[in-house]
Amino acid sequence: MRRLFIILLVLTLILGSAGTVLADSHEGEYGGTLIYAQGADADALDPHMTTLGNSADIIVNVFDGLVRFKAGTTEIEPALATDWKISDDGLEYVFQLREGVKFHDGTPFNAEAVVFDIERQLDSDHPYYLEGSYPYAGFSLGMIEEVTAVDEYTVKFILENPYAPFIKNLAMFATMIVSPEAVKEYGEDIFKNPVGTGAFKFVEWVRDDHITVEANEDYWDGRPYLDELIFTVIPNNQTRLLELEDGNIHLMEGLNPTDIKRVRANEELELLEAPGLNVGYIALHNEKKPFDNKQVRKAMNYAINKEEIAEYLMGGQATVAKGPLPPTIWSYDDSLEGYPYDPDEAKRLLAEAGYEDGFEFTLRTYSAPRSYNPVGARLATAVQQYLSQVGIKANIEQLEWGTYIEEGKAGKHTAAFFGWIADNGDPDNFLNVFFNSANRGSTNRAFYVNEKVDQLLEAAQQITDEAKREEIYQEVQQIIVDDAPFVFLNHMKMQIPIRKNVENYVLYPTNNKYFHKVWLAQ
Repeated sequence: MRRLFIILLVLTLILGSAGTVLADSHEGEYGGTLIYAQGADADALDPHMTTLGNSADIIVNVFDGLVRFKAGTTEIEPALATDWKISDDGLEYVFQLREGVKFHDGTPFNAEAVVFDIERQLDSDHPYYLEGSYPYAGFSLGMIEEVTAVDEYTVKFILENPYAPFIKNLAMFATMIVSPEAVKEYGEDIFKNPVGTGAFKFVEWVRDDHITVEANEDYWDGRPYLDELIFTVIPNNQTRLLELEDGNIHLMEGLNPTDIKRVRANEELELLEAPGLNVGYIALHNEKKPFDNKQVRKAMNYAINKEEIAEYLMGGQATVAKGPLPPTIWSYDDSLEGYPYDPDEAKRLLAEAGYEDGFEFTLRTYSAPRSYNPVGARLATAVQQYLSQVGIKANIEQLEWGTYIEEGKAGKHTAAFFGWIADNGDPDNFLNVFFNSANRGSTNRAFYVNEKVDQLLEAAQQITDEAKREEIYQEVQQIIVDDAPFVFLNHMKMQIPIRKNVENYVLYPTNNKYFHKVWLAQ
């Protein structure tokens, strides 16, 4: 089946190349099909119904937000909104919308569409509200008290409290605008029938195989250069790299660290690299024994040789995590000592907590690579070996990704591997997401509760002075590291192997894959 699919793709590329129209040489070349290989399939293509990066990579090409990130940054620029004003008290945001834009189904984008899309996530009485389906809504939009259409192309947001990251939240994939008429047409099936205003229009989704989108000829920011864009699923890192080397795909995620030299030595390939705004961690369920005991959680951190994992398992491409924030984000506390490898201290803490003979637990993991963990389940095996040296027996349980995420939200794990990539470049997007007690059952996978942390996070959200916010976030980091709700593992460098005929592809700090301005050199 896959061989037939690849043959069809190659024919498409040949035919597409034959019909290529050369644009201004300073801009790019129109035509062709680009194939991006992921390690796992998407889970939902509605922006509001997923936390999965593989889904977000498709979503940012099919949908737009009111604002967007400038290429390669987390700086804000206009998108579906052309201008906005913020009241002096920080409670009122008025956006002037771009006129003449249509959703892919032909219906108009306007202020009423924005109101509909926001309210269906926040208002449980909305006719198209789906209980438990919007994991980002609480922390990305939950501060909104009211959203109204002032006129056809003006929308007003009134916030309950000042909220410093609000504009950046509106650039995230999770707040991009969905066609109201599509929501009405597809109902609960909207997650597999995406209709946005973006550079590409949805064509088909063949589960666990590929998702195809095509150029939006009428895109408000100019037709994309590519005729077609295919996100194909190839679970194995080595197989994915072979397909890249053979020219059957154009770029990929999930490079094994041991293959970095191989990519660099290939004259047809290039390795794009940048520091990562991410963190990989083990969520220790703070409400379940033995991880309801802080001493045990600290012992887990001391027991694992993170330096060795970063150097050898991750091929030197990872930075050891001393806390929840990557060192590439503002407000990172460089004074944190974290938890260096110290098995003797781990044993001492275990004995102090009443576990001098150790304990046994189930450690959940996933198989497919993630950008914050390119080696997949091999990381769990390494952690298992370190823990055994201090008397802790970890029984590894590997689950299919969709089940893994759902059960993680439900808190069915005792301990499980997770990770996070910045959505907007603001520390709130890590600290509030992970550690606000209100996010238990969604993104607070450690089920961590600390009232002081909640209070500090709320205070930081309401301050626009970045220096004052930084002071608060550094205090929060100190508390969290001491509480050790996670095993803080590593921050991975962003790495994308790409064929050299792919032009103008830009790495974003959020690690989302934008293809609007990308073309294939002939």
